[in-house]
Amino acid sequence: MGTFEDLYWNIHHEMSELKLRRKFDAQLKKMETQDHHKFKDTRDKWQYARDKVVRLYQENKQKKAAK
Repeated sequence: MGTFEDLYWNIHHEMSELKLRRKFDAQLKKMETQDHHKFKDTRDKWQYARDKVVRLYQENKQKKAAK
């Protein structure tokens, strides 16, 4: 993708645009206590948290559209 800084900036920007910053931060906080994330580096943690938050956002958006 690019440098570490680019990844962090892109994720931060995307979370801000989608208004998902709180959920992203909560996911990172939750991951701190989970053993399977213990040895991941920061880049992998941010990418995982971003993917999960966006996936849940898209699923909720689709559910609302289906109603």
